Amino acid sequence: MDFSLDTRKIIHVDMDAFYASVEQHDHPELKGKPLAVGGGHRGVVAAASYEARKFGVRSAMSSKLAIQKCPHLIFVPPRFARYKEISKQIRAIFYEYTDLVEPLSLDEAYLDVTENKKGIESANSIAKEIRQKIFEQTGLTASAGISVNKFLAKVASDINKPNGQKTIHPERVEKFLENLPVEKFYGVGKVTANKMFTHGIFKGKDLKNKTLTQLTQLFGKSGAYFYNVVRGIHHSEVKPNRIQKSVAVERTFSEDLADDQQINEKIEILSKELHQRLQKNTVSGRCLTLKVKYKDFTVFTRSLTKEEYFTSTEEYFSVAKKLWELRPLDKAVRLLGLSLSHLSTEEKNPKSIQLKIPFEEF
Repeated sequence: MDFSLDTRKIIHVDMDAFYASVEQHDHPELKGKPLAVGGGHRGVVAAASYEARKFGVRSAMSSKLAIQKCPHLIFVPPRFARYKEISKQIRAIFYEYTDLVEPLSLDEAYLDVTENKKGIESANSIAKEIRQKIFEQTGLTASAGISVNKFLAKVASDINKPNGQKTIHPERVEKFLENLPVEKFYGVGKVTANKMFTHGIFKGKDLKNKTLTQLTQLFGKSGAYFYNVVRGIHHSEVKPNRIQKSVAVERTFSEDLADDQQINEKIEILSKELHQRLQKNTVSGRCLTLKVKYKDFTVFTRSLTKEEYFTSTEEYFSVAKKLWELRPLDKAVRLLGLSLSHLSTEEKNPKSIQLKIPFEEF
């Protein structure tokens, strides 16, 4: 049984351990071995193979901790040009079926296939075809989730990973969500999950028993989100032209920086890189943010928003230096980053109209 005609058909496609899988595909001698992309002496893991994940290695983990968990872990440097090349191939496959493609990153995207170019009724069949084509053209596997909105499709794509897919039919949404552990809900991290546990919320049915007022009191603005999604309500439509929110550059240093002159030199270099990236993307912005990560991994950020757009390297550098002077602590610095938000692209584009799905009528 497939979707009825009055519902949306949304697919979430998620590549399996994308960066690591690309490296294992391009270097067959790495297949079957615990692998981390990134890392190095003082870096962090950008991606981990499934073999490495069995040892507890995860993305964003320090290379030092990753080695402790998996002493025979193999580190390889990232090759973003290669990942972008393959991502472009994958997206071309998506567009064979629909123009309503919303990329979330190089390795995942939402597709609205309610009305698709091939006239295929079954969204499940479309997902299978897409995954098969990805494998044939790239040698990589992908997982997919299929349902009536983005939230459900995202949750579903994680259920049969790697190299699998899951469909949540409209008539099974309520039961599925009631039995789903809250930590599996997209948007519920470890901290939120632990807070839910302390209030007796372990599964969707427990979450559903809480009133909107109770959830708002416990989780603030997120309370309304949890109240809706546990009932299968998620109004966000697939947006084929996602508006870029920010442009950022950052660097992790081989040795901690403690001298102001060194810091200023690095900020100047980052300012130049940020300006080049903005020019490449033909975009400008009004809010500059300085990010500082100390040697103990604590993070400090400060921002300044202007009425007019930033226009030059000198402006970024001047403002970033002032933001650096606002730091609350004098500690050795591990990482520096600059980002620009409130972009011209974001402010020129009107907000899209959200599609509302009346789940109660199913």
